[in-house]
Amino acid sequence: MDFKDKVILIVGASSGMGRVLALRLAEQGARLAITARRQEKLDSLAAEIGGKGGVCFVLAADAENEQAAEGVVAATVGYFGRIDLAVLNAGGAPALDMRLMEAREVNAYMRSNYDVVVNYLFPLVRQMKQQGGGLIAQTNSLAGFLGVPLQGPYSAAKGAARILFDTCRLEFACYGIKFLSLYPGFVATEATLNDGMPAPMEISEERAVGYMIDALRRERPDTLFPPPTSWLVRLAGILPKPVVNWIVKREVPPLPQ
Repeated sequence: MDFKDKVILIVGASSGMGRVLALRLAEQGARLAITARRQEKLDSLAAEIGGKGGVCFVLAADAENEQAAEGVVAATVGYFGRIDLAVLNAGGAPALDMRLMEAREVNAYMRSNYDVVVNYLFPLVRQMKQQGGGLIAQTNSLAGFLGVPLQGPYSAAKGAARILFDTCRLEFACYGIKFLSLYPGFVATEATLNDGMPAPMEISEERAVGYMIDALRRERPDTLFPPPTSWLVRLAGILPKPVVNWIVKREVPPLPQ
């Protein structure tokens, strides 16, 4: 994909990787629609993009609200006429010890990491069917491949989103719609600062976005990064489960008092 003049919707653009991605794509001539919950953060980003001659349409919305997500897609199409690429970048979670949680808390993190994908997915698919194709990308996580201590609900939500996109690739290929999943390891962002999670082999936002842009340009269906962490996850997928559990269980914190 050549990003110049492409209409790109970025969900979760107000901070972190979404913000850096918006700036990088604007530099390459993309016409952007950016959304997140925080209006002031979006306005600041749009001003920075506009100050460099970029085109940016701002829509504040809560991705957990199905009607709000539909409204963002409709407004973007109303403004630009189409959506060539959508990057679903909403979600995240701090350290989550399920021994201290209730069902409602687990469900809340499923909503903030899985529902946010579903809420945008279906209005985007309808639009891309009408326009004859497009690309939908999600920022998933390497945690979506295995159960990670202190990230159980997050890992479960990301695993569900991974399987959903794998199925979408099969069912919607006939409409010319492509689906792309990005699987970062630990990334140093505003949201992860002091979140209580160990972060081995953590990389910067800028480096993470470099991997993301390369994957989007090549339209590569699945991209796991950075290489050291992704190879460990791949290895965990082929090792016997007792061996993986023995290795990973060492990261489980002591039982809370």
